[in-house]
Amino acid sequence: MPPRGVQKGTKRARQYEHIKESEREQGASESRAEEIAARTVNKERARSGESRTRSRTSTDDMSSSRRGGQRSGTDRPKGRTRDQLYNEAKKLGIEGRSSMNKEQLQRAVDGRK
Repeated sequence: MPPRGVQKGTKRARQYEHIKESEREQGASESRAEEIAARTVNKERARSGESRTRSRTSTDDMSSSRRGGQRSGTDRPKGRTRDQLYNEAKKLGIEGRSSMNKEQLQRAVDGRK
């Protein structure tokens, strides 16, 4: 079942089903495949102005289709984006977060938890 706001039979509904099937073929559980498909479709809807609200990471980040798992298949350390770390630092009330780089934010956030 596509995410709320996606009409049956539309491009986004077909995209959702395609991504969900692809994830299932790659071994993801049903619920995980649905989650990934819904997130991807919602992000693409936000990027193209089809949704009412959108986050900065949805619009500024590389498109899901172009990225195509780019981040998951590398040897570099994985984890949260700088924006995600910044938002966590904001919630934790960490001072000086706006001038910190990703590494510094990572240390500050992980040190508070």
